Amino acid sequence: MAKRHDRFTWYELMTSDQPAAEKFYRNVVGWKMEPFGGQSNTHYTVVSAGEHGVGGIMPLPPEVSAAGLKPAWMGYVGVADTDATAKQIVESGGRIHRAPDDIPDVGRFAVVADPGGAMFMLLTPLPRAQAPAAVPPNTPGHVGWHELYAGNGQKAAFEFYSHQFGWETIDALDMGGTGTYRIFGADGVPFGGMMDKPAEAPAASWAFYVNVDGIDAAVERIKANRGQVMMGPHEVPGGSWIVQAVDPQGASFALVSPRR
Repeated sequence: MAKRHDRFTWYELMTSDQPAAEKFYRNVVGWKMEPFGGQSNTHYTVVSAGEHGVGGIMPLPPEVSAAGLKPAWMGYVGVADTDATAKQIVESGGRIHRAPDDIPDVGRFAVVADPGGAMFMLLTPLPRAQAPAAVPPNTPGHVGWHELYAGNGQKAAFEFYSHQFGWETIDALDMGGTGTYRIFGADGVPFGGMMDKPAEAPAASWAFYVNVDGIDAAVERIKANRGQVMMGPHEVPGGSWIVQAVDPQGASFALVSPRR
């Protein structure tokens, strides 16, 4: 039976130069950063927008680098049972890249991929005394949109994710020669889109759009901090503006704003 409320809850950058990456995103997005657990000897930095945690930055593990993976952002989908969900993903044609394991004081996680090859992570957090407060979807510094370049086509990808997490189709936009852009969400609320992987894209992947206040100013910050703009600024249906870019270490990221 499909679960109804599973969605991305945390975002993590694995990078080849952690101090430089932290400086870049602090300047471009305005995130606050502090060592995990307040421990100065940790190699994991928690990034926050105001008082709300958004994700983390960590060094690219040697075994990951040796496997040929480059600096990249990954997203965690919060689930009730990581082990059961990972098993179901394999049964549905996906793959486990790292078997379920515990993160001390955090919860249980796994690294998986959908049948088209796009990687993401699962996380079952430890019980909390108080659930974090909900944040409005357009709050600066938070991820406002999730976009999949589907390696096996957006129709098959949606069937997979709908089965795993209960996501539903909110709308479908005809993009002409590039196919359909499927807007998905849960309980009637959209939070992402899926499209067929463009031929020029090297691999199937998820992209996470961070909210900023004004896209043109953000573009200037990207350039001033040695990042590279790959696409945009571009206006999308609904009136928002987006830009896709690469940070100085080579990790792709994206920004979205309600105004130019």
